[in-house]
Amino acid sequence: MSHSVIKVSKSVIEQMRASYGSSLSPSVPQGAVFQAKPPGCTITAYQSGKVLFQGKNAAAESGRWGTAEAPKEKKTAVKKAADPRYVPPQTIGMMSVIGSDEVGTGDYFGPMTVACAYVDKSKLALMKELGVKDSKHLKDPQIIEIAKSLIKTIPYSLLILNNEKYNKLQEKGMSQGKMKALLHNQAIGHLLKKMDGIKPEAILIDQFAEPSIYFKHLAGKDIVKERTYFSTKAEGIHLSVAAASIIARYSFLMEMDKLSREAGMVIPKGAGPHVDEACAKLILKKGESALRTFTKLHFANTQKAKRLVERKR
Repeated sequence: MSHSVIKVSKSVIEQMRASYGSSLSPSVPQGAVFQAKPPGCTITAYQSGKVLFQGKNAAAESGRWGTAEAPKEKKTAVKKAADPRYVPPQTIGMMSVIGSDEVGTGDYFGPMTVACAYVDKSKLALMKELGVKDSKHLKDPQIIEIAKSLIKTIPYSLLILNNEKYNKLQEKGMSQGKMKALLHNQAIGHLLKKMDGIKPEAILIDQFAEPSIYFKHLAGKDIVKERTYFSTKAEGIHLSVAAASIIARYSFLMEMDKLSREAGMVIPKGAGPHVDEACAKLILKKGESALRTFTKLHFANTQKAKRLVERKR
């Protein structure tokens, strides 16, 4: 199937939307402004200004609006070697460790929650008995049951970034990555104070950014750096990260239940089409101003929900 890509201004995208009005699709891909399907072509316009034309008439349709971009040469990906200073030691699974993880970053509704937990090596067997493992492999009722035991058993720290605060930070230009770095560092600092002089053998953060970027985000802050390591899928490396993930998820679920009570309707998890529908329902029920409290406004779901509301009115 032939395809063509052009880059245009927002005003041209609006002209295109009007021109293809009779061919507009009712739903659009993530990050898109509109999608239209005139004969022999599928046209998808993105918020970045890029417009993708696919199908036998792609060249003809794209030629109406601009010059196609030359195809980019494929570059061979070169995997950057991990900084050895921050690679967990092979024996970390049997150490006394503070683990840190976060949830809620990809959910449109609900807060970002960050938790860190200290698991002494003498309690590793107990963690397994309680059912601690990667929270992605646990159902919500299991997470709630295990978390209730964990918070009575091990030292932990929990931070909740509600959406009102999240939206203010995002509108000031703070990236989600920086928010996460600040929260992880703060949660670890709080836990170390709670532990009153007990020193962990290691601190393990479920990696969401390169260590150099993580520490750059923390410039000017009191940084917890000594014996700090990073790894993707860290829940499988040490049970402290799995415990932190469960506590963070438990907190997120409780916050979602609270939002559902405040909204007078079920607030769903995720960021898919079902979330767009729920957001549209919330707008009709409480008005657009409510989104600042309930949602991460910059997600594409906001505009999708507003379009659904317009169709329903």
